[in-house]
Amino acid sequence: MNKTIAVIRGDGIGPEIVGETLGVLDAVAQKFGHTFTYKEAPMGGCAIDEFGVPLPDSSLETCLASDSVLLGAVGGPKWDAQPSANRPERGLLKLREAMGLYTNVRPARMFPDLSAACPLRSDIAARGIDFVVVRELIGGVYFGQHTTETVDGEQKAVDIMSYTEHEIRRVAHVAFQMARKRRKRVTSIDKANVLDTSRLWRKTVTAVAEEYPDVELLHMYVDNAAMQIVRDPSQFDVIVTENLFGDILSDEASQITGSIGMIPSSSMGEGARGMYEPIHGSAPDIAGQDKANPIGTVLAAAMMLRYSFDMAAEADAVEAAVDAVLKEGWRCGDIMQGGGKLVGCREMGRLIREHI
Repeated sequence: MNKTIAVIRGDGIGPEIVGETLGVLDAVAQKFGHTFTYKEAPMGGCAIDEFGVPLPDSSLETCLASDSVLLGAVGGPKWDAQPSANRPERGLLKLREAMGLYTNVRPARMFPDLSAACPLRSDIAARGIDFVVVRELIGGVYFGQHTTETVDGEQKAVDIMSYTEHEIRRVAHVAFQMARKRRKRVTSIDKANVLDTSRLWRKTVTAVAEEYPDVELLHMYVDNAAMQIVRDPSQFDVIVTENLFGDILSDEASQITGSIGMIPSSSMGEGARGMYEPIHGSAPDIAGQDKANPIGTVLAAAMMLRYSFDMAAEADAVEAAVDAVLKEGWRCGDIMQGGGKLVGCREMGRLIREHI
């Protein structure tokens, strides 16, 4: 099978973790007889430096013409002085919107061999951490109107959050369909006691739930959800929520598994094409030092193989290779514990390729 992958190396540690992940994909291609063609698509701070904008038209065209997109990470303090509309993150938002990627899926699973790295009490961790956050991705306050003006001698900023029924309905269907393949429980997160958007969210999700009588639906306020994720994460199966809440809660969920560097994500819309990335940032403080953990990006590539390319066996091979490397005790700095064997980004990539 021949597949074209748009590659966004991005900023900070992005080029390092993407480079190792491409090596893993090459190993998969060789083992299973596929051909993966990589097309470079600069985006983020590096694109600002070269083209003056975070997402050049040429990069957007490359992504839209590809079978899927692999992204490292974008942004960093170097570009903090950029106008709001030209910050690196704006390129990412524009790309999500252009590709119609309305659903972001972030699994939170604790690897058994990393249980010692979990910051929760051992009795809580022992109950297990294995849930998925389904986040609406191209609506809400991130895509609302943003204004700053001077009123009565002081600055006033306004960010508008809005949602329509169809935006909520389509991401709710994703969550319920996913729950059917898991433990058949959906927890919808909102702030319906305060926000009109959340009241619409709750009403719409409840209506969608009627189409899935075999799936249990629970509602939870976002502040309580933030507490429950650290009090008893085992209660969750599939969480569905809006853009801002999902951004925050999925980062919290990733940290309780041991390290944010281990968590992949997929962004999907209609059809098979998606964008795959780790959920962490560009970590400019360790960029170029061979200290980054590529596993989150490698597992994102496994999600690409599974969901966009329908290559289940290939995805299983990548995930099994990661499990094997961890079981042998190899660790990057962010997951290093006593008794582990410390390796850098390049060596971790090599070890995973070797197991494939």
